[in-house]
Amino acid sequence: MTPLNGPNRGNGVNGPARPEPVIDANLAVALDALLAEHSVTRAAARLHTSPAAMSRTLARLRRILQDPLLVRAGQTMVPTPRAQALRDEAATVVRRLGELLSPGTGVDPAALRSTFTVQAADIVGAALVPGLLELARQEAPGVSLRLRAEELEAQPALRDGRIDLEIGAIDHVDPETQVEELVTLRMVAAVRPGHPLTEKPLTPERLAAAEHVAVSRRGRFTGPLDTALAEHGLQRRVTAVLPSHLAAIALAARSDVVCLLPIALPGAAPSPFTDAATALGLHLLDVPLPLPPVTIGMAWHPRHAADGAHHWLRDAVRRTVGGPGGVTAV
Repeated sequence: MTPLNGPNRGNGVNGPARPEPVIDANLAVALDALLAEHSVTRAAARLHTSPAAMSRTLARLRRILQDPLLVRAGQTMVPTPRAQALRDEAATVVRRLGELLSPGTGVDPAALRSTFTVQAADIVGAALVPGLLELARQEAPGVSLRLRAEELEAQPALRDGRIDLEIGAIDHVDPETQVEELVTLRMVAAVRPGHPLTEKPLTPERLAAAEHVAVSRRGRFTGPLDTALAEHGLQRRVTAVLPSHLAAIALAARSDVVCLLPIALPGAAPSPFTDAATALGLHLLDVPLPLPPVTIGMAWHPRHAADGAHHWLRDAVRRTVGGPGGVTAV
């Protein structure tokens, strides 16, 4: 026996199969216009089509719904009881279709109820979070931030959806990841007040002779400064390696170690990194060697590219980094 829901379902036990109805959103739009206008001509004008085409659409709707819908009454057309019953429902369907198929970037920040997970180094988070929270308080009070530390190994956290945004020196992204550069920074030497390096002009030799603290999540003792010193036949002594810039500058404030710190390029507005160092009373010294700049960017997965809430988050990061009233450099 053939199941009733099988492919040979028909009007009778062995009758011909009835074709499945084809869902056409245009019919719902046409029905809404016809029931609102009570006129083929006016409905055609509303939908920017011809009266002949609208007349054919009305005929099709009559066949599908098995109801005349609009009937002649003198010089006008009046709806049938079935048409009157369908009018509000048709309007609702068309409105919801419009919402469904409209671009998704538009969002009211005040209506957001979201928690964004952002991956960033500690000093990047310390520099950006105050500004981001201030924007959230002003525009999106329902938004919360969850900061995650950088991972030691390159992990597809964006692809897997474990984070919404990565901010920092982006160097290990998946091929599809979208990346936007935010600001370029330079490295300076941060030392405590009264440090011997503050007494005379800083030279490569004096810098190499000082004790240093290195910042590395992987525990590395060497970096770009060592390469630059080696070109002058010099080598520094790193007495401590810490995974956090904030811990490193705190150590520099209480000892004679030198800590490299990223700050704004010359001519840019003061950086929040500078604020963190000056709050500890540290002196910032220009390094007398050519060190590569550090580019801070943000990265996100394409799944969020058109999402309105994520669009607000990315714009808030841009404004915090360099927008009006923002901090021109991280």
